[in-house]
Amino acid sequence: MIPILPWRALAAALLACAGAVRAAPAATPPAAEPPAPTPAVAAAPPVSMGLQQLPPTGDDGPVTVYYPSSAAPQAIRRGPFTLVLAERGAPRPGNGRLVVLSHGSGGGPWVHADLARVLVARGYVVAVPEHQGDNSRDPGRPGPDSWKQRPAEVSRAIDAVAADVRLAQLLQLDRVGVWGQSAGGHTALTLAGGRWSEAGFRDHCLAHAADDFNACVGLFTRLTGGWADGFKTWLARTVIGLRFSDPQPQQHEDARIAAVVAGNPFAADFDFASFAAPRVPLALVTTGRDRWLVPRFHSARVLAACPRCEHLADLPEAGHGALLSPLPPGLDGLIGELLNDPPGFDRAAALSVVDRRVADFFDRHLVDPPPPPAPAVLPAAASR
Repeated sequence: MIPILPWRALAAALLACAGAVRAAPAATPPAAEPPAPTPAVAAAPPVSMGLQQLPPTGDDGPVTVYYPSSAAPQAIRRGPFTLVLAERGAPRPGNGRLVVLSHGSGGGPWVHADLARVLVARGYVVAVPEHQGDNSRDPGRPGPDSWKQRPAEVSRAIDAVAADVRLAQLLQLDRVGVWGQSAGGHTALTLAGGRWSEAGFRDHCLAHAADDFNACVGLFTRLTGGWADGFKTWLARTVIGLRFSDPQPQQHEDARIAAVVAGNPFAADFDFASFAAPRVPLALVTTGRDRWLVPRFHSARVLAACPRCEHLADLPEAGHGALLSPLPPGLDGLIGELLNDPPGFDRAAALSVVDRRVADFFDRHLVDPPPPPAPAVLPAAASR
């Protein structure tokens, strides 16, 4: 931090020397007209982050929406977090664009509030659908069953925003952005044109269960280096081999989606040839010390297969939970091991860069004309 040094005010004193002058006094100049008063310019009201929840429809859960608002924000409690928001505050026009955030397994809208705040400050409306059977309130059906339905849930979230009178008037929905993390990253990759299958998931876990164990079994158990690891790995392979066998490629296209960012995504089940030419601009954020989704099986393979992908940021010291912001407090046990920050990771410095880069990426591809890029000095934690 650069200190701001106090400056001394410098006063110039002019001494008038009086002398005996025998001259006629000079004519007194006419008094100057007082300057016209400067018209007062009303300051623009500050932009706060509004919050609205669209109700469930059919089989879909609620859609949480963050948006620019001119209403005064207040501290509100959501889950373990206290967030400063203008709940149902009056919407304020922004840049006319929507970004949909797809949360990870067992996730929800609050763990992405910090990214949403950066996007709202740029003028975006941000929608977070609750993915059925794979969210914080109902975490019972993660994995391929959820991955099949998630992309369509994103499309229906766009529909839900379009149907809301207050929000629709703020937006043009011909170019929508999508950001997803972990299982949400899998959703994002699918919406960018990636093809995956149950059989691809099975084949990965049969071949690499010992090295990418929690990607295959989630939070069910862990490998400890003890005598039972062999049995756990055999059991995981057996169950997955019996449960997931469908070779049918899974894909989903929504013509409104025009730019996609995937953060530490599950990706091992994709046909990597489908990333040779993504249908929309695609960017990735990667975390080098991810123990839940080992990068060499997931994000690294996408980048290797995708010459047109943009690697927005590589966080070499970050774990799987780095892109959850705010991070839920008090995580312990296996979930704490997988999500808490590793020692040495500077979360505040890294995420300030990542969130800005995500917003810049969407500005380039969604906003017409794009605003000039903001200059930045990147911290080492966020550099490749």
